[in-house]
Amino acid sequence: MIQPQTHLNVADNSGARELMCIRIIGASNRRYAYIGDVIVAVIKEAVPNTPLERSEVIRAVIVRTCTELKRKNGMIIRYDDNAAVVIDQEGNPKGTRIFGAIARELRQLNFTKIVSLAPEVL
Repeated sequence: MIQPQTHLNVADNSGARELMCIRIIGASNRRYAYIGDVIVAVIKEAVPNTPLERSEVIRAVIVRTCTELKRKNGMIIRYDDNAAVVIDQEGNPKGTRIFGAIARELRQLNFTKIVSLAPEVL
């Protein structure tokens, strides 16, 4: 469960290292965001000499959460960290590589470019 003021790791090589969620896109007053939801976030930590800078406001899609993800077949998936991938307005990732495993549910939500770049899809 990601809510405003939650810090997230970045799972790509876009230049950001840590994000803080400031808004959840999609509903007027949803409290929590889950895997596959788009959020508005601010960059709290960034790699030097990259296009993204600290305190820049960006969009990101959540790819891992510590909260359990329950599937219809009874499988429960839980990750060790909260992580997101920085995206542009069209939903394409800004980075060229994705680090770590991501959930299969992103494919149904039309984030196929992120799924194709990921090394492991659970």
